[in-house]
Formats: sequence, C-alpha cells, structure tokens
Amino acid sequence: MSLSAEMRQRRPSAPADSSSSDRHTDEVKTRRRFGGEEEESDGGLRWFIPLIVLACLRHMSATSNIVHDCDEVFNYWEPLHYLVYKSGFQTWEYSSEFALRSYFYIFIHAFVAKPASLFFTEDKVRVFYTVRLFLGLISTITEAALVVALSRKYGKRLGLYTLAMLCLTSGCFFASTSFLPSSFSMYAVTLASALFLFEKYSSSVAVAAAGVILGWPFSVLVFLPIVFYSLKRGNFLRVFFSGFVTSVVLLGLSLLADFQTYGKPTFSIFNLLKYNVTGGSSTLYGTEGLFFYLRNGFNNFNFAFILALVFVGIIKFSRKKYAPDLLIVVSPVYIWLAFMSLQAHKEERFLYPIYPLICVAATAVIDSFPDIFHDKYATEQSILYKIAKGIRPLILGLILCASHSRTFSILNGYSAPLKIYTDLPHHLDDVAPGSVLCVGSEWHRYPSSFFVPSSISQVKWVDDGFGGLLPFPFNGTLGGTKAAPKYFNDRNKASPDQFFKDIEACTFFVELDLKRPTPARGNDLSTWETVAAVPYLDRELSPAMYRSFFIPYKWAENNVFGLYKLLRRIPQTDSE
Repeated sequence: MSLSAEMRQRRPSAPADSSSSDRHTDEVKTRRRFGGEEEESDGGLRWFIPLIVLACLRHMSATSNIVHDCDEVFNYWEPLHYLVYKSGFQTWEYSSEFALRSYFYIFIHAFVAKPASLFFTEDKVRVFYTVRLFLGLISTITEAALVVALSRKYGKRLGLYTLAMLCLTSGCFFASTSFLPSSFSMYAVTLASALFLFEKYSSSVAVAAAGVILGWPFSVLVFLPIVFYSLKRGNFLRVFFSGFVTSVVLLGLSLLADFQTYGKPTFSIFNLLKYNVTGGSSTLYGTEGLFFYLRNGFNNFNFAFILALVFVGIIKFSRKKYAPDLLIVVSPVYIWLAFMSLQAHKEERFLYPIYPLICVAATAVIDSFPDIFHDKYATEQSILYKIAKGIRPLILGLILCASHSRTFSILNGYSAPLKIYTDLPHHLDDVAPGSVLCVGSEWHRYPSSFFVPSSISQVKWVDDGFGGLLPFPFNGTLGGTKAAPKYFNDRNKASPDQFFKDIEACTFFVELDLKRPTPARGNDLSTWETVAAVPYLDRELSPAMYRSFFIPYKWAENNVFGLYKLLRRIPQTDSE
C-alpha cells in the first residue's frame, strides 16, 4: 500500500498544454474499447495502397463504362467536341438566348482534350477516353484522400472497408468517370470531407465553393454541414476568407467564360437557378414517384444503401467513435435524399454527389456491429459480440459480390451503342466521301461525335415518333456558341426542322431491333445490309432480378436480347 502511494506521488503531473495529446489518447482508448483491435491505434493507411487500388479500378471504369445519360452527351461531350473540332450538337441550354450552361466547366476538360487531339490527330475516340482517364484520375485522388483521412481518425479497418466500397460498388464505379457536373460535385464532396477530417478547415471550405460553382450549384445543400462546422471549429475569419476568395475568383472566371462564348454579358449559374426555381419547369422532362431514389439507391449499392440509411441508428452504440465528426460528414446523405425525393423531376445522376458518403456510412455501420452487443462492464464479451466481429467481412463480401454482379450486368447488357459506333470506321473503305449517318429513335443513346469519323459529313435525326426538342448542330454561320437560333425553345417543343426528311440520302443507319411488331428498317434486305450487330438487353421483356444482377449461367438464359445494328445502304444500280 505504501509503495503504491509512493509511486503515485512520484508520477509527474501532466503539463498544462497537453490537451491535444490527451484528446488523441482518449481517441485511441475509444477505438481500442469499441473496436477490439489495438493495431488500429497507429497512423492509419499510407497513401500508396489507396492510390494504386483506386487508380486500377478507375482505369477500368474509364475504359469500360457506358454513357448512362443523354444529357452527358449533348450538354457536355458535344460542346467539348465543338471547342476542339468546331463541330458537334448544341442543345437549347447552350443557346445564347438562354445560356443555362457554363462553358467554364467545359474549358477545364478542353485543357485535356485539345492536347490529346493534337497527339492522336484523327483518332477522336482516344481523345474521348483520355478525358475519361482524366476524370478517373481526379476521382482517384479525392477518394484516396478520404480513405486515408478515415483510417487515420478511425482506424485501418474502416479505411480499408471504405476503400473496397468505393472501388467496387456499382454507383461509384459508374459515377466516377461520368462527364457531368454532379460527378464533379461528387469529387468536391469527397475531398472536402477528407480535408474536414484532416482538420484542414480552410481548404475544405475552398473545395466546397469550387464544387458548387464549377460543378452543380444545387449541390450547395450537400456542403452545408461541413462548411458550417468548419467555420465553427477553425479560425472563422481565415476559413470564411478562404471560401470567399475562392468563390469570387471562380465566379469571375465563370463570368469571363460566359462572356467569351455567349458573346454578351450573362451569368449562366444565375440563369440555371432562375430557370429551375422560377422561370422553367423541369417536369417537362419527366417525373418520378417519391421512392424513386430509394429504389435507385438499392440498385447501385444494394444492402450498403440500407446500412447507410440506418447509420443514425448506430450512433446510440458508437457515439464515442463517430459523433460528431463522422455524423457531420455523413449527414448530407439524409439532407440530399430528403430534398431530392421531394422534387418531381428525378434522375439517377442527381444522387452522384453523395455516393462516396453512402459508402462511408455503410462501412461505419458494418464496423460497428460488435458495438451493439458490447458490454463495457463485462470481463469477457458475449458470444454475440464475437459473432458480430466475425460477420463484418462476410457482410462486406456479400455487398461487394452483389455490386460486381450489378456492374457486370450493366456493362454487358447495355454497352452495344459504344461498340457499334466504335466499329463504324471499319466500314468506310468503300463509301464515298460526304456520307450521312442517320439515327432514329436511338438518338438518346448517341455516344457523342467523338465516335463519328471525320469522313462522315453529317449526323441526322430521323423521325421515329419522338415529340420533344432535339439538339441541332452548332451553326457557325450564326455565330457558333454566340448564336441564338430561332428553332430553340425552353418548353421542350419539337422544331419542324429537327428531322431529316430525305431518308434516301442516308448512307448508314443506327437502330435497335427489339423484335417488336413494328418492322425494323434492317428487315428491308433490298435496301439495307447489316454490317455490325451487337446484343442489347431488352429491359421490358427481361425479368427484373436477372436484368439487374448478373447471375452465372442464368443471366443469358433468362434475359431477352435485341440487336443493336449498324446498317449500310445497298448501292442501287440502274437497270437498262
């Protein structure tokens, strides 16, 4: 007793300035108490493994991903093609009369596409994939930062689980290399969250400002929690000044880009907000039910999406681990889902900004399974606690297998358009210059002008029953990007000039033959020959389970397929 008392008396008192060290010690003890493994108390993952693993998966995404949305093609790939090659399709949003889209976002990608076009000369497809690789690189860097930040703050296991989710979940695989402002906002959300966990509050707010201005203005809701707490925790003036200066500089550059391209003083960000909030109606382009995003979230993340939704429920058991920092980072999942579900017009890409956060929330729940059965007063943990620890990798493996199944089904079922257009240059040897490529009802799967060789003089739309407004080629005689053509409107009303009437002038035709009662053009063997055909999954006739997820030996057997065809007109000889 006296020896123990003497040792306590000799123990030096803690210095007054050791609060940060004590806080770190408390975090380590918390991880040990709740996580059960002492190895998580080290400095977390190094950068090398996340960067290498993510780079490999993002390279796979860049080279194999399909184009999921026609808006990606006509609002981003086509204006980029025009900036690089002076040809491409223009939508009404890019008419100087409306000026809803900022060319500043396009210019950033043109800095990659233009040098690539000089290097690859006539091979425009390689330019397309070079830009995609650039997008994959940005995704790799931002996601690696998030993984490292999580591992340093919460342990290697959470970092590794998140890394696996980011790499293999279908949603992240597809969104990471999509040329869309919502994907750019996703990059910014990922990096801003990482910087927040690194306690780099000024940088986090600056990245958030860039995500809103360069990416998608509506994503400001996703950044609000991080910005609020960054201002609260950091040096307020320094953090505010960082965000303010970034915003002013980027807004100025955006205004300059708009003036340069539209030929008049205009502010595309304001125009877009004004149209969606007061002046326009997004419901013109379709509406979905209240639970659309819940179904969509499950398709892209399967059980991980369900786990992410119950993250707030496990805070009761893991408060000392995850509250408040991780709760702040993950909270936009609930804010964004609630806000977007209330909007009538819904699209899958609108959820892109929170995709990485869904992965973080899901992995945090998996990591916390043992905490539900943890008894801090017990000398030995229960059998349920030990089982919960053991099933964590099994649950993660189940999610990743289901995700790979989904990804494989999408890539193999719907990649036919990219394959057909990539194959087009191989059928031009005996075709006269000035040939015309015609597209009917498949206009919305047109992968962009990057896939059309320069020897094809024109791409024309043929009336197959679509009643909305279609894109027109940029008109250089009217001023190109500065033009305000009269055939554009903001009510999605078809223009009488949008369809090509002279079908006899079509050299090639792209169509999807789904074996419906309406005869396909390719059935007219006296006029057309099929030079390329690729199977395409028939969504309407295929069972939901088999079309959504690849099941070995059952996917091809139970699904129904049509043929995506490239037709060439058979030359007609004059009879004597």
